[in-house]
Amino acid sequence: MQDGRPLIWAHRGASAFAPENTLPAFQKAADLGADGVELDIQMTKDGQIVVIHDERIDRTSDGSGWVKDFTLAELRRYNYQKTRPEYGHVDIPLMEEVFELLKPTGLSINIELKTGVFFYPRLEAKILQLTARMGMEDRVLYSSFNHASMVKIKELNPAAKTAFLYADGTIDMPEYGRKYGVDALHPALYNIQYPDFMEKCGQYGLDVNVWTVDEPKYMKLCRDAGVHAVITNDPALAIKTLS
Repeated sequence: MQDGRPLIWAHRGASAFAPENTLPAFQKAADLGADGVELDIQMTKDGQIVVIHDERIDRTSDGSGWVKDFTLAELRRYNYQKTRPEYGHVDIPLMEEVFELLKPTGLSINIELKTGVFFYPRLEAKILQLTARMGMEDRVLYSSFNHASMVKIKELNPAAKTAFLYADGTIDMPEYGRKYGVDALHPALYNIQYPDFMEKCGQYGLDVNVWTVDEPKYMKLCRDAGVHAVITNDPALAIKTLS
């Protein structure tokens, strides 16, 4: 928390204002005063780490197909502003480009590894190497719905900060997180109402970073519960609501 309020992390950048997971969205998050950004990474056919949420490019671009089946040059034939069509041409960004953009801002970066459908061999090693080369290790938290990816990150670099992402229905998540040595849990919003959940996370030293929180009443609920960060599409609204 910061000044009595949760940290505000812009979900896929400030995606209420700019095309999600693009350089304009990350720049907008910085301009609005967010504390950090959340983003998603996958790997191209030629081994480049790109920032995109879906395994397919159909929803966010004017192309069609699986990210893994394209080279970077092929992916950049398409326009990734489909979620905010008022923008002109927007490229799919390399993770390295996002680091370059955000390094001067001081924002933290929650990097979600999209390894649930395709495991992307060596993605864990490659993102750790890139983060180290860019001098961003102290500002990055890794997360994934594929919890084996987070275990692998810790095996490769025990000092790396990791978090388990999950949706609902899981019992004893604080104990599970402690067992596997993660630093945080990233539950969907409604999970913070589980009995003793927040208390146990505090007892075990686990930060709680909640997604995706876009309504003021839920932002206030997160603040009152004592979460570490809210992940939101609208960082401007979160800042206004929680300041």
